[in-house]
Amino acid sequence: MFKKFDEKDNVSNCIQLKTSVIKGIKNQLIDQFPIIEPWLNQIMPKKDPVKIVRCHEHIEILTVNGELLFFRQREGIFYPTLRLLHKYPFILPHQQVDKGAIKFVLSGANIMCPGLTSPGAKLYPAAVDTVVAIMAEGKQHALCVGVMKMSAEDMVYPHAAFLLAVLTQLSLL
Repeated sequence: MFKKFDEKDNVSNCIQLKTSVIKGIKNQLIDQFPIIEPWLNQIMPKKDPVKIVRCHEHIEILTVNGELLFFRQREGIFYPTLRLLHKYPFILPHQQVDKGAIKFVLSGANIMCPGLTSPGAKLYPAAVDTVVAIMAEGKQHALCVGVMKMSAEDMVYPHAAFLLAVLTQLSLL
């Protein structure tokens, strides 16, 4: 989604949001990530300007004081940026890949079932289309933000199916 991102080439416009629109976005974020509610005023203070940066391919980035917080595509659901996820790691459920998958995840590869079922990996219960933080064995911070394409309960080992779609990864920061 963000490969070879250049601000001058990819940003089409930037719009400062009205208070009513900000309230709607905050309500959408609370519906999507219920655990974020106590920290939402800290993440998006009332007095600070909130802007939407519109990019090519219908991508919108929600910013506060120039800090990128969330992104979405085509009026879809919001996804937190890695920078926000590193500050508030508890806002998303985690999945852990083993050490062998780290270099592939950092290069933007989607995660297959063996990457989450091998020794060192941890597959936690999650439903289909759940936004998750991808952690790595032995590492503290998230490698990327992804979306579950198969529920953890439906996966049977050994299975070579596509499990997680990677949206943004650490090497793009």
